[in-house]
Amino acid sequence: MSSKAPSRWRSALLLPVFIPAVVVIVLLVAGTLSNPELAGEVFSAVLARITEDFGWFYMLAVALFLIFIVMVALSRWGRVKLGPDHAEPEYSFPAWFAMLFSAGYGIALLFFGVSEPVLHYADPPDGAALTVDAAKQAMQISYFHWGFHIWAIYGLVGLVLAYFSFRHGLPLSMRSTLFPLIGERIHGPIGHTVDTFAILGTMFGIATTLGLSVIQINAGLNYLWPSIPVSTFVQVAVIFVITLMAIASVVAGLDKGIKRLSIINMSLVLFLLLFVFAFGPTVHILETFLQNTGSYLNYIVERTFNLQAYSRSDWIGNWTLFIFGWTIAWAPFVGLFIAKISRGRTIRQFVVGVMLVPTIFTFFWFSVFGDTALHMIMVQGYESLIDEVQADQAIALFKLYERLPLTSILSFATVILIMTFFVTSSDSGSLVIDSLASGGVMNTPVWQRVFWASSEGVVAAVLLLAGGLTALQTAAIASALPFAVIMIIAAVGMWRALVIEGHQYSSLRSHTQVHRRGVHAGANYWKKRLAGMVDYPSKEKVDAFIRETCHECLKRVEQELTAKRWKAEVSLQEEPTRVVLTVDKDEIDFTYEIRLRGYHRPAFAITKDSDDDDYFRAEVFLRQGGQAYDVFGFEEADIIDDVLNQFENYLHFQHHSPGSLPWDVSEHDDDLTDIKEELKKPDAS
Repeated sequence: MSSKAPSRWRSALLLPVFIPAVVVIVLLVAGTLSNPELAGEVFSAVLARITEDFGWFYMLAVALFLIFIVMVALSRWGRVKLGPDHAEPEYSFPAWFAMLFSAGYGIALLFFGVSEPVLHYADPPDGAALTVDAAKQAMQISYFHWGFHIWAIYGLVGLVLAYFSFRHGLPLSMRSTLFPLIGERIHGPIGHTVDTFAILGTMFGIATTLGLSVIQINAGLNYLWPSIPVSTFVQVAVIFVITLMAIASVVAGLDKGIKRLSIINMSLVLFLLLFVFAFGPTVHILETFLQNTGSYLNYIVERTFNLQAYSRSDWIGNWTLFIFGWTIAWAPFVGLFIAKISRGRTIRQFVVGVMLVPTIFTFFWFSVFGDTALHMIMVQGYESLIDEVQADQAIALFKLYERLPLTSILSFATVILIMTFFVTSSDSGSLVIDSLASGGVMNTPVWQRVFWASSEGVVAAVLLLAGGLTALQTAAIASALPFAVIMIIAAVGMWRALVIEGHQYSSLRSHTQVHRRGVHAGANYWKKRLAGMVDYPSKEKVDAFIRETCHECLKRVEQELTAKRWKAEVSLQEEPTRVVLTVDKDEIDFTYEIRLRGYHRPAFAITKDSDDDDYFRAEVFLRQGGQAYDVFGFEEADIIDDVLNQFENYLHFQHHSPGSLPWDVSEHDDDLTDIKEELKKPDAS
């Protein structure tokens, strides 16, 4: 029993990240509780200041995110895999799309699906209110706020995290995105600072989501049971209950907690969507869905750079900047989730999946709920809905249900859905924050995630006490400001890494390579080469070849490198059988691996070593992935030649690529020449 206790309670926290983040959070909580009214005034002033002075930066940053992610997908780098070249996706397309669907959704669609179109229709930023043009504009704005730009923010963070973690073996943490720019210094103060800002952004993003959710839950409870008042006390009580549920989910674990709640979420979302679609103006919804999508695409550039510079108002801060800022603050959490499920996809597959699938669903959601509400107002005469939504945004969805069958059931299902949505978000968010606070470690003690889940509830409650929606908006927009800068730097870092990868791809294929069977086999070379084409060896033969011949060859290379003061190590591993040479000196990190891989025997194969339908190969793998060639049947001299050729290619790239990190390998050139000469000599044994 005592042996297990330390692993359960021992801290995995990285103190230079954890302490600054907690200090900022504690100071915010303490300062707000000491004088909520003053805090509310400060939040309002900060919101106005940021909107006035930095609104242009938010809009420009989000536009750059969208342009960057689309350019990368369309470029030649789009075929680069998020992982080694041989990596295969962990999830099928349907499963992957389903998880993309659930990521980043929840409170926003339920809170704004009805209220935003109605409020824009009643008070548009341009033109006359309560007109057909106002209705069109309302839907265009809603599409703009929740369309490609939102998913470009999520997608950029997810893309850079997946690329640096799965392709370059760096921690799944925001600091890794700076590696091409500052190298190993990501493990120092700069990296700590980046992760601290990511924690604060995620914390305030989750707190904002929780604040909005409890406001809507309170409205729903009041609608179902009028004896429950709409008050800050009730909302704080709801936060307490949801936080306890989130803690229970954290303790239950990923499969029993998040997985089961996610299934409930998906079922309820589809039920509400299809019910309103079927009992609402179905044909009108389909027509407006197509028309609104066309209008969105037509005006996307204009709206992207529209800051209302000639007609200053609070509208841009209360809507566009709040939504974009909230999304940027939420991006570390959603981005890390998307990254975790996308290993093995190409960059192009990732971008298309992340940008198109959730955006199309979002557009359909707003057409179903938003256009149904506008149709009720404009055609059915339900004009009182405008006043009710203007008085309380949180009640909008429940008021829409009044004109549909099964009103009470829909309202109750919505309240449950909001709660389960946030519990899954809080649980996953706690995992992400805890990982960031632990330097990218994913398996951390449960008590740490319980601590962060509790902190999210406390921050949300304090912000509600300090000024409700205004405080939540300020927290989201303010915390997003430094993180937007980090995201721009991360995009630059990924661009630089992709440029370096392009140099490496060209270098490794243009520099001298010998990947041919039997180079030293003399007159019989052609026979061995032919055998390699038409023979399909059994697992036993290839396994023995790797364990004996390949292992011995790599050991000889290891011995010569060690004699030249290089740190080299050979290991023989199981499942699958593979022998790996690792070279580690200064900034050099080179691996050469020969791995057992099985394939289905082709139909045209004539001879068989066994009755098995499979055959096996001894394939070469480098750090960047499988090289798709087989060394089974190579002579020992051929295998050693191949190892040295690949090692020479790697040194050639590091030495001559203009995009590589600054270090000099020229001092090692003589060593490599000597090693080659030594290995050409007959084996002394």
